[in-house]
Amino acid sequence: MKKYINIFDFKQKVDFKTEILSGITVALALIPEAVAFALIAGLSPLTGLYAAFVMGLVTSIFGGRPGMISGATGAVAVVIVTLAKTHGVEYVFATVVLAGAIQILAGVLKLGKLMRLVPHPVIFGFVNGLAIIIFMSQLNQFKDPTGDWLMGEALYIILGLVLLTMIIIYGLPKLTKAVPASLTAIIVVFGIVAFFGIDTKTVGDIASIQGGFPPFHFPIVPLNFENLVVILPYAAIIAGVGLIESLLTLNIIDEITETRGKGNKEAIAQGAANILSGLFSGMGGCAMIGQSLINISSGARARLSGIVAAVMLLVFIMFGANLIEKLPMAALTGLMMMVAIGTFEWASLKIFTKMPKSDIFVMVLVTLVTVFLHNLALAVIIGVIIAALVFAWDNAKRIRARKHIDENGVKHYEIYGPLFFGSVTVFNEKFDVLNDPDEVIIDFAESRVADMSAIEALNKITERYLKVGKKIHLKHLSPDCKKLLKNAESIIDVNVLEDPKYKVALN
Repeated sequence: MKKYINIFDFKQKVDFKTEILSGITVALALIPEAVAFALIAGLSPLTGLYAAFVMGLVTSIFGGRPGMISGATGAVAVVIVTLAKTHGVEYVFATVVLAGAIQILAGVLKLGKLMRLVPHPVIFGFVNGLAIIIFMSQLNQFKDPTGDWLMGEALYIILGLVLLTMIIIYGLPKLTKAVPASLTAIIVVFGIVAFFGIDTKTVGDIASIQGGFPPFHFPIVPLNFENLVVILPYAAIIAGVGLIESLLTLNIIDEITETRGKGNKEAIAQGAANILSGLFSGMGGCAMIGQSLINISSGARARLSGIVAAVMLLVFIMFGANLIEKLPMAALTGLMMMVAIGTFEWASLKIFTKMPKSDIFVMVLVTLVTVFLHNLALAVIIGVIIAALVFAWDNAKRIRARKHIDENGVKHYEIYGPLFFGSVTVFNEKFDVLNDPDEVIIDFAESRVADMSAIEALNKITERYLKVGKKIHLKHLSPDCKKLLKNAESIIDVNVLEDPKYKVALN
């Protein structure tokens, strides 16, 4: 049964049956991941569950991408784990609130469009690094409380349960997609442990997740400059990582559904959700690629599925805690390892030898920075900078000059390629000032003066010709190039030739 529904500022067709069933499925799948990500961050499982509820509800109602699911994520967990260990959970809450404010500011300033500047090798490196971090963090489950590796029967038990979980998650979708594979795997492993009375670590051994409605709690952190210096770097990283992962997920869903989400609106919603998450005892988060794909593949396209998922998650927290605490950690470990395997871009390895060396370098560097520094935002920024420098270097080598002398004895330099900071050295090498005739024309019909470095290059080449008593003219400059020259009249004075038969391209 399909009807139209209008919630707040949107109107779309909704298949209620599909949306509700998909939302329940997503809620069930959210529980183990929210708990696991909270444990990665060194926090109580309840902080992950509260974050999943608040993030999911707020972004489902106000976000820019219907059908996308947000919650506690590994990307945020790996950022706050150090802060949680050194300063405690109160500083985490304060950091999440500040990160939300930064995300709202980014949305208001419409910075979502900057995602187009992130090249594909950087995305590959970012995703691969995140997958490696998640996988490596699971290895702690194979250690005892003293930090030594498990041996003997204890090791065999957890290995067997982890492998069983992974096999079910991998194989069940090939037989049926009627039920979530991750949830089925957890239930099967839980049943085996309970039926045979296997002694293995459970969620309850880590911490209790018994809870009610998320309590409002203003972070107990002194409001002073010293603490701001502590939390600001973490907040900036969380904000950056959250927006990057959310907007990447948004783009993926756009491609699948052949619709278009609103990046800046999503950024504002993510920020509001993180602020409320920090105020309601949550660890914060962002969009979740795995849960979003589960939702979309189940047929959900509207906001209702995300709302149902968040509400049902709260119901599970309030009334199903005793059952959740009995979940074996081996099941969660197997699930997170499969999440890591699914997150890794294996296609990047297949085309490794086919990619340009510069792209391979950027991808590997971003992966290494992500893995060893646990700073996903820094990794992406470094990758973008290097990719931009490589692009500039390649374009700098493409500038060319075709030369000829006309019947009037005037020498023409026809420039091809952009003239900018990277190409000015090669540009200057094209001219033979001493041996050129008394009049020279530099033709920019196939070029463009791009920046102040290019202006300075024109100034220097003009001075060189004037010193030897020769005239120089610039021809076929585009309107924006002429504007640059006009703005730089104080440092350069050249004759710009106008050609009435030449129509300057606007792009």
